Amino acid sequence: MKNNEETKYGFPESYECYNIHNQQLILFPEKCIFWKEEKTLILADLHLGKAGHFRKAGIPIPSQLHLEELVNLSKLVMDLAPKKLLILGDLFHSEVNNEWEYFNSFIQTFPELEVILVLGNHDTYALEFIPNRVKVFTETLVIGKFIFSHIPLNSDQFPNNLYNLCGHIHPSAKLIGNGRQILNLPCFFFSEKMGILPAYGFFTGKHTIQPTFKDSVFVIAEGKVMKA
Repeated sequence: MKNNEETKYGFPESYECYNIHNQQLILFPEKCIFWKEEKTLILADLHLGKAGHFRKAGIPIPSQLHLEELVNLSKLVMDLAPKKLLILGDLFHSEVNNEWEYFNSFIQTFPELEVILVLGNHDTYALEFIPNRVKVFTETLVIGKFIFSHIPLNSDQFPNNLYNLCGHIHPSAKLIGNGRQILNLPCFFFSEKMGILPAYGFFTGKHTIQPTFKDSVFVIAEGKVMKA
């Protein structure tokens, strides 16, 4: 649903708001969530360094992709003034390369921002190089009524009164356009017990989800978040 009073953040027509446990999660077309009550910016799956990893294999992917991702993130931090940046895994893609320095420069720009990482499967390639300032949680993190993870949790892995927010899947939804064209768009996916964020990184794949009528899906298209 739209929440017009959120126009003070400068995104009057581009986002949606989803409520869980009486908490407002503002969904941004930049593929991240602002948790209003906790003033926390949440995202998943940047896969920094993936471009460099592919260049080493002879595939010409420009490193500017990662720089643009962090420029956009910097704009969000300046606009929203979050207290925390919570990354739900796969901040990095592979072994250390020069593109990691983009992230170091980013966090130095915001010295008051608390940066938290719930480790993803790709982050384990270079644990020793994660900046000391980043608070690292190896599997899950509980804040209020939410349990955060990288990989989606089974319902028997956490208490019934919590809601799992996670990444890893890179969810997308298929929509049929007016001209019968099929669009496969990144999306936010919410089921009864779990919400999955789209991959924040530009250079990532997508996994098409199969929602039920009980689920809520918000696709990202043309710079807007829209309920599917």
